[in-house]
Amino acid sequence: MLAKRIIPCLDVRNGRVVKGKNFSGLSDVDDPVALASRYSESGADELVFYDITASSEGRALFCDVLSAVASCVFIPLTVGGGINSLNDFDRVLKCGADKVSVNSGAIANPELISEAAKRYGNQCVVLSMDVKLTDGGYKIFSHGGRIQTELDAVEWAKFGENSGAGEIVVNSIDTDGVKKGFDLPLLNKICDVVNIPVVASGGAGSINDFIKLFKTTKVDAGLGASVFHFNEFTIEKLKKELRSNNIEVRL
Repeated sequence: MLAKRIIPCLDVRNGRVVKGKNFSGLSDVDDPVALASRYSESGADELVFYDITASSEGRALFCDVLSAVASCVFIPLTVGGGINSLNDFDRVLKCGADKVSVNSGAIANPELISEAAKRYGNQCVVLSMDVKLTDGGYKIFSHGGRIQTELDAVEWAKFGENSGAGEIVVNSIDTDGVKKGFDLPLLNKICDVVNIPVVASGGAGSINDFIKLFKTTKVDAGLGASVFHFNEFTIEKLKKELRSNNIEVRL
């Protein structure tokens, strides 16, 4: 059995880590380099870095902050925000990213997924999906959750895998920052139709939320932000509790 991964997430705006609720109401948290270094040393399996306003502001990802973060971590680093072309992939990889997360750029140009997979390998391409339950079902949102598309989340996940994405991150807008648990119905729908790793994002509020996530879905990893940023529990404590509940993790 593959070990489940615990992944802290740095949502970065203007060079600072921020956190909000349901993708809005962002407040300042900390310096990204300081947090990244802490997570790298405290047992995190990977780290995610999102420049969360790059797409909505129509600009490229800030590489200076990314380079500083990459230089201080010794775990795999996934980077996203403003990834719209192969040149963007190339730029962030040269800054130290191990994997590149594409979201709005893939919605605007779906061929970007297959083009990137062919050039850099499937393992490098992460399809990040911002999803919200609407009257029409689970829909994909772009530009940091600001714009609703007509893309069905389940169909988009299948398309992403078929196009060469090596991993999918499912960001639930409905549960983001609420800290009352992951969006399990959504995650099960996605896991049922793809065979690549799925990362759950949005809703982590307690150790039990992670236990329930891994016990009731087939996701490969759980992503958390504020629970780790504000030291509500350590990654080490979380992993020990997961192990005691017969969930395989790396200690």
